[in-house]
Amino acid sequence: MAKQNIVKKHIVTSFHNLAPELQDAVREKYPLGFTDAMIRVDKPNGDFFYAVPFDTADIAYMIKVDVKIDDNSSDDDDKDYYDDEIKGADELQGGDDDSADTVDNSDDDLDV
Repeated sequence: MAKQNIVKKHIVTSFHNLAPELQDAVREKYPLGFTDAMIRVDKPNGDFFYAVPFDTADIAYMIKVDVKIDDNSSDDDDKDYYDDEIKGADELQGGDDDSADTVDNSDDDLDV
């Protein structure tokens, strides 16, 4: 018997464009989500998208996944994590006694 080469059809589509039965099959294959299965697909024009592979008997799907990339980090947000000023440092160095920080000038009024 001769072995036939079966070539699968390749389709790139969004998850919401799949038939409900296929959506259920994808959810069943990836019960914990797509994070570990996602791949980046680069387009010839320099754009890219993320997709998840999913195969059926006759079709190999690349299911587009919407990914939000947070590239709007603010320097103000970083200040909260990398603040050089240690709050309460004065209390740690001198304890509760503030006398080391003040100068007593009461002797200036004495007549000699």
